[in-house]
Amino acid sequence: MLHCNASSFVLLSSFAKIVCEPGWKWQKREKPIPNFDLFYIWSGQGNLELNGETYPLSKGSCFLFRPGDYTSATHNPQMPLVLTYIHFRINESMEMIPERYRILKETVDFERMLSRYVRLFLVKTYAAEEEAQLILKQLMIHLLREDHEGPVERKASNQLTEAIHEIANYIRQNPGIAHRVEDLAQRAQLSPRYFSIKFKEMIGSSVQTYMIRTRIERAQHLLMHAGMNVTEVADTLGYRDIFFFSRQFKQYTGKNPSEIR
Repeated sequence: MLHCNASSFVLLSSFAKIVCEPGWKWQKREKPIPNFDLFYIWSGQGNLELNGETYPLSKGSCFLFRPGDYTSATHNPQMPLVLTYIHFRINESMEMIPERYRILKETVDFERMLSRYVRLFLVKTYAAEEEAQLILKQLMIHLLREDHEGPVERKASNQLTEAIHEIANYIRQNPGIAHRVEDLAQRAQLSPRYFSIKFKEMIGSSVQTYMIRTRIERAQHLLMHAGMNVTEVADTLGYRDIFFFSRQFKQYTGKNPSEIR
């Protein structure tokens, strides 16, 4: 599914966000579902039977019914279901399909995309179908990510990614500081060795290389646009030896600082 073009998602007419009436129930199907059906619970309580297995329904319950599935459902009239469903089919063979059922713990992004999908057609937005196809593919990717990353792993991974990128941004914002790896690692609350490994993995270069490149990029900007001479730039960026600065500058840019200015 990841490799499907968004245009391969064929949107069918049935989609909505609805508040189920107290007496609502989804009758047991005599024929199997002919296409895909994304089914999400915003609130309420109930039970759903899928291919003979019963699942409790509550906020975050999310199903992706597939062609050939048999379904039925009921809900608690005192706590009626609020749900969104989207019917669609796919005109391509699929290598990866999300699991039929999961409970989403982090629902904000998913619910935002669902709301946007429905709203596109309610107000007859220009190019609604094209955008809806893109959103539907995003929803499928979101579900695949849920299937392949455990919640604890995902949270830890997100926190680590944010920490590393915050450090990279800190270095870029302060190119004149002689950053020590130990200090940066402490800022990220990681050991220096682990910090260095993950920094290179996520940013694409070692901490030292990234610091030098950031400093040289800033030097280029100052020479070209700030009216500063080579000595002033070197001093501003923390170089005590102008000859070392010039040598490093040429190593990264292929030119002497005086040529840039």
